[in-house]
Amino acid sequence: MDGDEPRDGVRETYDRIASHFASTREYPWPEVESFVDDATESGAAERALDLGCGNGRHVELLSAHADEVVGLDVSRGLLDEAVARAAERGFDAGLVQGDASRLPFAADAFDLAVYVATIHHLAPRAARVASLNELARVLDADGRAVVSAWSTAHDTFDREDGFDTTVDWTLPGGETVPRFYHIYAPDEFDADLDASDLAVVESTVSSGNCYAVVAGR
Repeated sequence: MDGDEPRDGVRETYDRIASHFASTREYPWPEVESFVDDATESGAAERALDLGCGNGRHVELLSAHADEVVGLDVSRGLLDEAVARAAERGFDAGLVQGDASRLPFAADAFDLAVYVATIHHLAPRAARVASLNELARVLDADGRAVVSAWSTAHDTFDREDGFDTTVDWTLPGGETVPRFYHIYAPDEFDADLDASDLAVVESTVSSGNCYAVVAGR
């Protein structure tokens, strides 16, 4: 995959499945809820980012813990779903279409960020590390973020090494739409974090996913 092909493919895929995908993504992940609760224990964040925000379920969570929230996603279809969710549930957020490896935000713009279930859609590895560098750039000196990716630790995958694959999404009526994934081995996930400008606070595996709490360096 060269140039913008992976990004374009992800955008087209999620635009195509946006409505049905959003209908299956109702609640925040427990691991994300725990991170946000811990990160804001001493007070609300000033400005929070949901990187790869999808239908806005974690934007909604962040809106209760931050003065201002921004959600970014490559898919216009998913952003439309997030706009509808915000209007229906009465939370405020800025919603931006953009690329996780080239963020349209100033340095040190956020003191809290969520980057879950998104980095594994980027290819090649250089784009994934670039996205981690961008997260480090937009986090302020005291900022914290949680990063997650699908992992070989999940029972679905009988592999030890990280690998590229496609995972089908089945639409109502039976049509399948392939989605690109890079399935991370836990040590590979840690290696990409170490290769980036982020400082790792904690790295774990939970529910078959890699998670890391990180800070800017």
